[in-house]
Amino acid sequence: MVLTIDIGNTRIKGAVFECDILIEQFVFEKKELQKKIENIFQKHQKISDLVIASVGNLSKSDFLAFENRLKVHFVSHNDAFPFINKYETPHTLGIDRMVLAAGAVLKYPKQNRLVIDAGTCITYDFIDAADNYLGGAITPGLNLRYKALNDYTSKLPLLELKTPKGVIGDSTAESIHSGVVNGLVYEIDGFIDKYKQLSLNFIIILTGGDADFLAKRLKNTIFANSNFLLESLNQTFQYKIKND
Repeated sequence: MVLTIDIGNTRIKGAVFECDILIEQFVFEKKELQKKIENIFQKHQKISDLVIASVGNLSKSDFLAFENRLKVHFVSHNDAFPFINKYETPHTLGIDRMVLAAGAVLKYPKQNRLVIDAGTCITYDFIDAADNYLGGAITPGLNLRYKALNDYTSKLPLLELKTPKGVIGDSTAESIHSGVVNGLVYEIDGFIDKYKQLSLNFIIILTGGDADFLAKRLKNTIFANSNFLLESLNQTFQYKIKND
């Protein structure tokens, strides 16, 4: 069994896999790390490997305490990945984006792929049918957009995510919801339409914490899978074992 851990900017997500089968998944706050992982180990005592991808600020030492009971693996730029990295600054490419790209290549071979990760930030990553990672884009996610309106103005309130009534907001709150939600939906559809001008045939994978919320609002056909990063982390680890 493998326990995959994704340390994001706001939360930690984890999943237990038996080969390629997802057995159970978890979401918890960073302050709960030690307790939660101990509970997972007690529940799934056959876990032999802990695989970690991090864009957050937790130290490796937070996980090394578990080395006496299983193998701990930190995904890094030096690992084997199933694509050619054409990024101009390859060592600045986020590990989460690399794992998502790897998962797209392994799950959808010999296809053009666009991976959209809707989390704290929205990331767009394009990998062509020849398995060349070409790059993409980074923009603020839904919660960041709400927070920015509150942080950088004197009177706009901080609101929680809500489906807008329509395009025309009839109050300040509704105007914010319309601008944030509709604005992001139009952005994503706009990016997809632009990619279509560059490559007529490609699949679109939407993942991240806001994937399910956004999926039903997009005009384009997509594969929505909020667990795609955790699944990709497991697949990347299996690929690494075979190719080290």
